[in-house]
Amino acid sequence: MTLKKILYQLNIVEQCKKSGVSLWQCPQFLFVLMGIVILITISLAYLIGARFIDNPELVAIIVMIITGILLVISFIITRSFERLSEVSKLKSEFINIVSHQLRSPLTNIKWTFEVLSSQEFAVKPEKKEEYYINVKENIARMVELVDDLLVVSKIEEGALTLHKKEIDLGQLINELVSRYKVFAKASDIDLIFTPDKNIHDVMVDPSMLKILVENLIDNAIRYTKGGGKIEVKFKKQGKEILFSVKDEGVGIPEKEKIFIFQKFFRAENALKTRTRGSGLGLYVCKSIVNESKGKIWFDSQEGKGTTFYFTIPI
Repeated sequence: MTLKKILYQLNIVEQCKKSGVSLWQCPQFLFVLMGIVILITISLAYLIGARFIDNPELVAIIVMIITGILLVISFIITRSFERLSEVSKLKSEFINIVSHQLRSPLTNIKWTFEVLSSQEFAVKPEKKEEYYINVKENIARMVELVDDLLVVSKIEEGALTLHKKEIDLGQLINELVSRYKVFAKASDIDLIFTPDKNIHDVMVDPSMLKILVENLIDNAIRYTKGGGKIEVKFKKQGKEILFSVKDEGVGIPEKEKIFIFQKFFRAENALKTRTRGSGLGLYVCKSIVNESKGKIWFDSQEGKGTTFYFTIPI
């Protein structure tokens, strides 16, 4: 760690500003303050005990008990304010992202209808279809964002529940892949689905599985530029089904891999490639997989592509 970073970490005022909270609500400041209070209290307890209690061992035990209690109280208070700080920061990020993501499509829809309804512009019949397609795409963007936010809301409230039923897994995934083939073809991408023919009916939550697979395929297509190949596979592995979505896209920078499943996070190269996106898709995927008692992970190399894997028990 460089000297500049160390000095920045020690700058409590700057850390509090970054969190968007006042000094008296800042976890870093409260931690230092509680430390000072504990030291003063321990010193006073020792001085008072040494004056009125003849047994030094008893004094030491009393001081240790007081220290333990103060440390527990300090930890609880600091963690509470740390949580408040995180919530405040997330709220700001949420407002910024949602306002930006909704403003753009709403502006496009407003502009399109103004053009279509204006007496000043004579829109040719063949051009009207293009305008309607533009409106449809922007509405789809808003629906996608709202759907993600609804799922995130359920996750935050602990209300995300699975409703499993028996389905033909191959048929379900094939239908999802088929929907994206037109989108992939338009981007000069070959979308390939390889099912395990020995797997048929399994017990899963089809709606949650759709969200998982759709998010991964959608990301794979959008971050694969200039043509390429995307492979969607699943196979039985013990008492689980192992899914994988492999692309030849921009990949994930090494330094950003640890953040990839965080809420609202988007890698720098992803931002350059695709400005649209809420940064919620992979967070939602991880939450669904965790609720399913499965695992999710990835292998990625910047500039060469990424493979996302996840397992679901059956």
